[in-house]
Amino acid sequence: MNGGADISISSMLVSSLLVMVSLFFTYFQKLNLEKEIIIGVIRAVVQLVVVGYLLNYIFGLKSPIFTTFLLSFMIFNASYNAAKRNKGAKNGLLISFISIALGASITISILVFSGIIKYEAYQIIPIGGMIISNSMVALGLCFKQMNSAFKDKREEVQTKLSLGADILPSSIDIIRDSIKTGMMPTIDSTKTLGIVSLPGMMTGLILAGTSPVSAIKYQIIVTFMLLSTTAICSFIACYMCYRNFFNKRKQLI
Repeated sequence: MNGGADISISSMLVSSLLVMVSLFFTYFQKLNLEKEIIIGVIRAVVQLVVVGYLLNYIFGLKSPIFTTFLLSFMIFNASYNAAKRNKGAKNGLLISFISIALGASITISILVFSGIIKYEAYQIIPIGGMIISNSMVALGLCFKQMNSAFKDKREEVQTKLSLGADILPSSIDIIRDSIKTGMMPTIDSTKTLGIVSLPGMMTGLILAGTSPVSAIKYQIIVTFMLLSTTAICSFIACYMCYRNFFNKRKQLI
């Protein structure tokens, strides 16, 4: 792989043999995943080609309004997918949208005002995509943990309520565990950076010809922003969501 060199179509076709390796193992082990793999690969190629040409056009635009619109669209889609993990809860989409929007806005604002990035599509969209997708995963874990915890600790919460505790003190342990669950994957990945894994952004920059030292600087910033956004989103979402498990009389539903 030569840094900064364009990959030829013939090289990509040869690399597609790697898919055959996956197909071979699934067929050999009778996993019946061949169809899923083929469909997944075709969809990935088509979607990436479309997105590539679309981004090539979008990055040429200099409109802050259009950039903000794209960010909002990305946040809405991420919120919709995160809300699916919060089945049965009221305002799941709204809670997810507010959490991701605030987390992304605060993090991007700090990056822009510090001069690290410019509020232009070619920088904001890729950075925003990483932030928003990471937030979506974190919220999904938070919601899943909260739903599970309120079922498993139902008697504990009801006991606290019967002794006169308000809904927040009765739920605080569940809230904290849910926030922790949402944040842990990002924290764990942070601990292993450079030792177990070389992140995608850093690897991509190196393959594109950027020096490893410069690539490291960018990756450090990415690590900081993901930690920030995950913490903000998980905190806001959990503290907004826990009330959905109680009725107006402060009884556990």
